Amino acid sequence: MSEMSSSTIIIEADLATVSATLFEIEKYPEWSGAIKKVEVLERDEQTRVVKAKIVIDAGALKDSVTLTYDWSQAPARLEFNLDDANMLTKMDGAYILKSIDSDTTSVTYELEVGISMPIPAMMIRKQEKTTIDQALAQLKSHLEE
Repeated sequence: MSEMSSSTIIIEADLATVSATLFEIEKYPEWSGAIKKVEVLERDEQTRVVKAKIVIDAGALKDSVTLTYDWSQAPARLEFNLDDANMLTKMDGAYILKSIDSDTTSVTYELEVGISMPIPAMMIRKQEKTTIDQALAQLKSHLEE
């Protein structure tokens, strides 16, 4: 099993603000350039998204995926796993949040993708890292504006 790619960014916003933004999955297209559309398919009893269909356009990676979300470790960690896709065979990841102080939050994004086409693992890891870094930068920009 290969390792997940990950990056961490420090955001000048409190944990509650950061988690509120990350946990509103249906609003990702408002701040994430790679996520074009989110259709919520299922919610839990707390109205959190547990399954969503997401249209992704992250440069070389374009697909329509259905992700399942695991809230069992929230607000410290939100995990997602691929349920269905056109090209991807795997898209598993997590957002890990840590409060540094009352106004600062550390966000780590982990991601591992698999694709149905023969692409070298090194290129897949590079795309994962690019996707992660762009998503974190866009999240930071959105929250600090």
